Amino acid sequence: MSIGFRIHPRPPRPASSLVARFDGIVCAHLSDNMARLAGADAALRPWHKGGQLLGVALTVRVPAGDNLMVHKAIDIAEPGDVIIVDAGGATAQAIIGEIMSSMAAARGAVGIVIDGAIRDAGALAAGTFPVYARAATHRGPYKNGPGELHVPVSIGGMIVYPNDIVIGDEDGLVAVRPDEAIALLAAARAWCDKEDKVLKSIRAREPLDRTWVDEALRSKGCEGVDAATEQ
Repeated sequence: MSIGFRIHPRPPRPASSLVARFDGIVCAHLSDNMARLAGADAALRPWHKGGQLLGVALTVRVPAGDNLMVHKAIDIAEPGDVIIVDAGGATAQAIIGEIMSSMAAARGAVGIVIDGAIRDAGALAAGTFPVYARAATHRGPYKNGPGELHVPVSIGGMIVYPNDIVIGDEDGLVAVRPDEAIALLAAARAWCDKEDKVLKSIRAREPLDRTWVDEALRSKGCEGVDAATEQ
């Protein structure tokens, strides 16, 4: 047994039709309906030109600065996979660059997330293949191992399980368990409808009920609320 250096069996993937239902759903609406505790921290940001990241997590755990197991992940990636790499947040060495991201795209992967660094930032920024990472550096990786595939990983404080549905946009990243997807989709769409109505009212210069602001301030013991409201 090589604990920490092994390729686990991959669990069954969620149906592609379920994943597709998240197309166009923004991370903010998902996060708002996950108690605002979900998602990777803001240090993980997009390095590509733009567009939604949407796919199924192929999870990888590697030591800081080493990408041997990431190469194996690319070799076995299936169409629709997002390669999710827990590199411990280390940024001294790049884990992937233009060549590896191009290989992943050629395999049918739909994005790469690195809790660590990338390189070839200019080339990645000119393309539309989604890449998220903490930083960029010219220093390349080691290829010594160890590492694991198909294990739960931590990405910017967000736990990602194998085959989670991963959504990314300009605001960041969210991972959704497939068995929670239907309920979360309904909640996010309702949230979107509610926000659209508020924006429509603002643009039409219609009055909005803002009494909740003062009520919240009073409930928390803020002084001067009534005097400020009367001004």
